[in-house]
Amino acid sequence: MTNKTNLPAIPQVLDPRLLGRPVHLLPQFAAQFAEDLAAALRQPALRRYWDGFQLQASSFVGPPDTSQSGRWLGFGGGAGGIAFALERSLLLSVLNQRYGRRGAAPAPPVDPATVRVTATEERLAIVLGQQFASVLSKRVDANLARAHNEPNAASTELVPGSVPPAPPSADGWTLGITLRQAQSGECGQLWLALDQDMVARVLLGLAPERAREHAPARATVALGTALQVTLEGRLVSKEITLEALFALKLGDIIPVTVGRADVLLADSRLFTAAVTEHNGTLCLTSFEDSD
Repeated sequence: MTNKTNLPAIPQVLDPRLLGRPVHLLPQFAAQFAEDLAAALRQPALRRYWDGFQLQASSFVGPPDTSQSGRWLGFGGGAGGIAFALERSLLLSVLNQRYGRRGAAPAPPVDPATVRVTATEERLAIVLGQQFASVLSKRVDANLARAHNEPNAASTELVPGSVPPAPPSADGWTLGITLRQAQSGECGQLWLALDQDMVARVLLGLAPERAREHAPARATVALGTALQVTLEGRLVSKEITLEALFALKLGDIIPVTVGRADVLLADSRLFTAAVTEHNGTLCLTSFEDSD
């Protein structure tokens, strides 16, 4: 006999980063990047390193475990930054293929934990990171150029080390790429983590046409000049007893002293102001922030 306990459903927390942003189109961007990367891997500049590797998958994933990703490298420009990391076993495979003996039998798999990190390996990681970050940045620029009808827009140049080489946060945006070595069949992973500036550019390039048409107008109008609010001026207040209130008769005068008035927004006092008269109209002036 088993006891069943009805547990309350866990409410889903609304992520404010998703409000009003076309995040549902991110798989479309990942597919675009996969096409660009597959084409780039066939070009001589990348084929000399990635010959024999095939692109298996490209998608937005959660941040990898630091024990899996190893050291992160930072690449940045004026439009945002990208962090790059790859499995060390994948890096060693590329290293062996690039600098190994031509025509020799494939080297047996090695345990990365038993191999000392060399300066050549570190330099190669920077080269590979810049290759992948450049492909990603060019896709972002291409989408933005198409969105704003600027086919000749220049690409953003990414500089190694220009952003801190920190692993992505738990709420970050990370592209995970899986590569397969055709000869051995082994798969390796690498990651590209986008900072918030780069994410904003990705989403702006993916925004529907209607949203893009209105985006420049919203960006050029300051919030303070477009948002209208109603302010109320409380000129005077006076406390009297309930007995005196009931004793009032028509024509009675309640003596008051007009000092500084309270300026309220939805019953919240924002300022105090001096009360003046201009052409028979009471006006508020000399505003001061309310304590």
